[in-house]
Amino acid sequence: MAVESPCNKVCEIDPASGYCRGCLRTIEEIVAWPTADDAWKCAVIERLKERTVRRG
Repeated sequence: MAVESPCNKVCEIDPASGYCRGCLRTIEEIVAWPTADDAWKCAVIERLKERTVRRG
């Protein structure tokens, strides 16, 4: 099963945090997503959960 992109079409990098305001990925994570394997994508998804908690 392919891991779905967390992109929600709110694409703007916050200069203070370095995260996308919509999906909370870094620009490096966004760029790598299309060619990354599912294990890497799942690891990113887990990091996004942590970032969401810290973001409040």
